[in-house]
Amino acid sequence: MRAGPLPAAVLALVSVLFLNGATGTLFFAHAEPDPLRKVDAIVVLGGEHDGREAYGLKLAEQGYAPTVLMSDPYGSRDRVMKKYCKRRTDIEVICRPPVPSTTRGEALMTRSLAEQRGWRSVIVISWRYHLPRARRIFDVCFAPPGRTVVMRDVPRTYPFSVADWQFTYLYQYAAWVKAEVQGSCNSIT
Repeated sequence: MRAGPLPAAVLALVSVLFLNGATGTLFFAHAEPDPLRKVDAIVVLGGEHDGREAYGLKLAEQGYAPTVLMSDPYGSRDRVMKKYCKRRTDIEVICRPPVPSTTRGEALMTRSLAEQRGWRSVIVISWRYHLPRARRIFDVCFAPPGRTVVMRDVPRTYPFSVADWQFTYLYQYAAWVKAEVQGSCNSIT
């Protein structure tokens, strides 16, 4: 007996979702952060206010860097950023919106400040599942020539449903393809 078109389509969808979940779990959810080391600046990528701002400042307070650059695409009314972007005497805190408001824009903003200030190394903080893609973008848009990036995840858990993880992995794969298509950042100033 031959399967009709509906069971074949369902089987194909289940296969794609299984492959997305399995590879996404290995590649994104279990991405390994780099060991901490002293750097010139800590870069806190935008996203959700999930403790990343406090974590970036905590690392600076522990002596990992004298400066924290916080991506601030949220607008002037955001209470969390108002709290963390206050002037401090012990740490330099820079809060700026990236242009464009993407990981690529954040890497370009970091590169611009590195060129102005002589930064050779940064710690980049984001979600654990964003680390592989953010690393690739920072390697292309920030690191050359002679700069290094330490990738660190926000110390938290992700209570996502299976559907949330599926969407997260699909998004990360699609955004990775977009980053590869965009290619080099050398022609962007």
